[in-house]
Amino acid sequence: MKRRLPFQVKLFLSLVLFSCLLLALLGVMLFHFMDRQIQHDLGQRARVQASEIALIPGLAEMVATRDMAAIARLIQPLRKQSDASYIVIGDAREQHLYHSESPERINLPMIGGDNAEVLQGKTIISMRKGGIGVSLRSKAPIFNAKNQVIGIVSVGYLTSYIANINANRLWQAGLYGLLLLILLFIFSWIFTRNVKKQMFWLEPKDIALLVLQQKALLEAMYEGVFAVNAQRQLILINRAARELLDIRQPENELLGKPLEEILQTPPTFFNQHGVTENNSHHDQITVLNQRQVIVNRVPIELEPGAESGWVFSFRDKNDMNTLSSQLSQVKRYAENLRIMRHEQLNWTATLAGLLQMQRYDDAMRYIQAQSEGAQNVLDFVSSHFTSPALCGLLLGKYVSAREKGIELKFDPACQLTWIPAAIGETELMSVIGNLLDNAVDATLKAPTLSAPVELYISDRNQELVIEVADQGCGVNDELKPHLFEQGVTTKPSSIHEMAGLEHGIGLYLVASYVHQAHGSIEITDNTPQGTIFSVFIPFPVNV
Repeated sequence: MKRRLPFQVKLFLSLVLFSCLLLALLGVMLFHFMDRQIQHDLGQRARVQASEIALIPGLAEMVATRDMAAIARLIQPLRKQSDASYIVIGDAREQHLYHSESPERINLPMIGGDNAEVLQGKTIISMRKGGIGVSLRSKAPIFNAKNQVIGIVSVGYLTSYIANINANRLWQAGLYGLLLLILLFIFSWIFTRNVKKQMFWLEPKDIALLVLQQKALLEAMYEGVFAVNAQRQLILINRAARELLDIRQPENELLGKPLEEILQTPPTFFNQHGVTENNSHHDQITVLNQRQVIVNRVPIELEPGAESGWVFSFRDKNDMNTLSSQLSQVKRYAENLRIMRHEQLNWTATLAGLLQMQRYDDAMRYIQAQSEGAQNVLDFVSSHFTSPALCGLLLGKYVSAREKGIELKFDPACQLTWIPAAIGETELMSVIGNLLDNAVDATLKAPTLSAPVELYISDRNQELVIEVADQGCGVNDELKPHLFEQGVTTKPSSIHEMAGLEHGIGLYLVASYVHQAHGSIEITDNTPQGTIFSVFIPFPVNV
């Protein structure tokens, strides 16, 4: 299998190649502009020199008399001071009178074909091939006293001389270019390394795979998930979140929008209440798009301590309450079965002992007493309550309280023929079970356990009324307004720790279910001591 280059190496080579091409292009452009500038400067320099030589006093007479030796004596010192490649003096017939570099060309015709304008009195700059090669030259006319053109001065720079100047300048520019290329190498390597670091040292294909896996994972999650950046703009949202919050737009239309335009959030949604040390918070109850949800928040940190956004996951509170109540119900059923089994084993052991002692009459009376008490409770519960689940719950609570030495008394006026539509059977079981558990626990903390726990359930007068009265330790007045808040409890911490339960959940669930059913709860003091919890749930108006 062909091994591919790492992303960092490919990016580095791409940057280096691009830099080299860019420098080459800049070099070509620089050479072009530099060559044009040099030609312009040398042309102007040749023009100035040719014009000044043509105006030298006495030169016109020497040209007119064709005194070639005098011309040579006059021009030779100027040639030594000039940087031109050559200086040529010609007459009006275009024949050489002086040539600084090729004396053998004296009396020979001037080559190049650019003398016509000069003989008309103009000073020109041209690029022509002369007797010693191609050159950039300027020609100026020599005038006599009658202002007639009698000769030509030509000052030129060979192209080889110009090429040497360009080469020297390009060499200097090349050194700077090489230094710049080395700096580009260093910059490219640092840049690619930093890019790779920002990508968590992952290859692009690995990032693409992670993105696809993340998208598939988010879409497969039952919980709603959305994320925002530091400016609180939505950067991610999954299908479950859109369904739970009733958002109709597709994901691509939501991304980049401010969260306030998409969700109806409470003002304290982004505050620090309940935030832990790492700026996360968990299991916070809030309202999103008029739906009660339980939210978890985790910060996005590209660097330690620098928050770049947050990820929120949430669940429907009703689903969590239902699950919690179902688990609580299962625990209560299991506990009731354990208690009943324990009591049945005690009853069986007692009966077996009486039979072994051959006290048959006492055994018969014991059987009749146990059967009569249990049968009375069973007959009362089954005749006054139509819900089989409620009957099972009450029988279990009765046996559980009796094992703890507490009597559970049912008001003779109890009656429940049907459950209001506003509250489900599971929720009703949770309300009654939690109130009875709370009353039994309060009674256990009383100095004496002789006082019973009383229960009244009635669906008369188009209203479901549930009253649980105990004569236990009671509730402090300061605690009553907060008793139904999550985490608030009247039980000692040791009880919860031994039972493995979370503090303040029972009454909190009771209040949640009752308020969802548009009902109310009242707490009053019992006589002579204890507490009465009263729940009122209205039936639908059309019933």
